[in-house]
Amino acid sequence: MSLAAESPLQSSSSGEDFAAFLDSELELASSESSPNEENVKNDKEIDLQEHRSKRQKLERFETLEDLETETLIEPIEEHIGTSTPGKYVICPPHPGFFKGLCIRCGQIEEDGSGVAFGYIHKDLRLGNVEIERLRGADLKNLLHKKKLILILDLDHTLLNSTRFADITSDEEYLFRQIDGMKDDPDRSLFRLDTMHMLTKLRPFVHNFLKEASSFFEMYIYTMAERSYAMEIAKLLDPDKVYFDSKVITQADCTQRHQKGLDVILGAESLVVILDDTEAVWHRHKDNLIQMERYHFFASSCRQFGFNAKSLSQLMKDERESDGALATVLEILKRTHQMFFDPGIASEVSTRDVRPVSVQP
Repeated sequence: MSLAAESPLQSSSSGEDFAAFLDSELELASSESSPNEENVKNDKEIDLQEHRSKRQKLERFETLEDLETETLIEPIEEHIGTSTPGKYVICPPHPGFFKGLCIRCGQIEEDGSGVAFGYIHKDLRLGNVEIERLRGADLKNLLHKKKLILILDLDHTLLNSTRFADITSDEEYLFRQIDGMKDDPDRSLFRLDTMHMLTKLRPFVHNFLKEASSFFEMYIYTMAERSYAMEIAKLLDPDKVYFDSKVITQADCTQRHQKGLDVILGAESLVVILDDTEAVWHRHKDNLIQMERYHFFASSCRQFGFNAKSLSQLMKDERESDGALATVLEILKRTHQMFFDPGIASEVSTRDVRPVSVQP
């Protein structure tokens, strides 16, 4: 099974590194033998080669519908996932499921257990034991590269969006401005016609992402719908250098109206979160650096009861040199420096970013 090949999002840099890393780790999980398997093998002298060949055959099918045919169901039931006396069970625990099949033994998923990682692949679900194993492997991988994990909110943190219908009369000039800068590679104002929205990127955002990527493995985490998040990801990361498949949306949350690190395949001790809203991180406030909200459009000011004209109405913007993103980038650099300080006596693998995270 290759998530790098299956994933709808591909890149040629750090995002691809993440996919390749996850790929190799899941392949390791699928090839490792559990204690139960070894015991049964010794007791019954089972030939696992036949089982593995059948599992490899299953991986060639694209959908569960492809599996549900007479010619495949019979051999699957004969050799995999049965509890009939005299037959063997390779798992439990199942490390996870891909397209409804255990990534180790090929048994069909029955109880819907584990956590869905739909942002990596819509058909991927991992068990708690496997999640912890992957986090441990990721911890070693990131510490080797001297990187931490950065979770980035979108709206009011990296950008501001508004619907066409909410544009005020004194913001109408923005449409003319967009038409005049279509060929400008450095433009920060965009018209998303399919969504009937305007989006304004926060000043310094591209420099911020470029510099932060040297110190952090980065995720997008938004409460917006996936279609919107993917459009914004194209604006922020057109070459898929920073995020690739690491775009988490509302549908991926395991708790309503809350964001959680349970869907992050990384150790909480390495995670720094940038978000303008503290309330959605109830379980992870110690990881959060709360951002000053970016109110470019008038609708944003109205949404939060901000009784003042927006930046667009004032025909001005934050300054790149000392705006919110430039300021928080320096905080992130200091946090990284303090975490990896060679003068600290403790082993780096035992350190926790939360006590050293410097608040603005």
